[in-house]
Amino acid sequence: MENPANNSSKRADSTGDCAICLEGIQRRKTLKCRHSFCSECIDSVFRLKPACPICNTFHGVYTGTQPPGTMTVTRSFVKLPGFENCGSIVIQYSFPGGIQGAEHPNPGVRYSSTSRTAYLPDCAEGQKVLKLLRKAFDRRLTFTVGRSATTGLNNVITWNDIHHKTSINGGPESFGYPDPAYLFRVQEELRLKGVTEDD
Repeated sequence: MENPANNSSKRADSTGDCAICLEGIQRRKTLKCRHSFCSECIDSVFRLKPACPICNTFHGVYTGTQPPGTMTVTRSFVKLPGFENCGSIVIQYSFPGGIQGAEHPNPGVRYSSTSRTAYLPDCAEGQKVLKLLRKAFDRRLTFTVGRSATTGLNNVITWNDIHHKTSINGGPESFGYPDPAYLFRVQEELRLKGVTEDD
């Protein structure tokens, strides 16, 4: 079933109305994705997230709320299920504990240290995903501080909607391999955060 909000956005854009305020466009601003809005409306949206509200194309660079940490990459001879023709890439994320800043849900409240390990196949597509994950990490998009969906704990460092394989095997149910669609899916998640090869 189609989302009614999407229908109104499509109608607004095709009739010359602004898809944000649903009125006639005032001081038209057309984005590179060719969607047009009132200048004031789109400027207010871009203050929160520099992405087109109709197609979600990013305009500019989006920076997240990830706390300070490190991303270390090593190579391994271990073969991942489904990628038996190559070794693997091991990503180690490490974050010291700290205090939440103004961009976090509870400024001034402590969060604890954490570390995570993730795996990619060391093939051309895996190396491409690694470069995109590095870009996402550098833009502070990979993690955030908030409530953990898995433990229910609050004020902790959590993943930020860019899925990683944290297990070598066990399939998707165990966040592992084999999962033939994973490399495609994670690139789509990165694209939605404005992280592509082109930017």
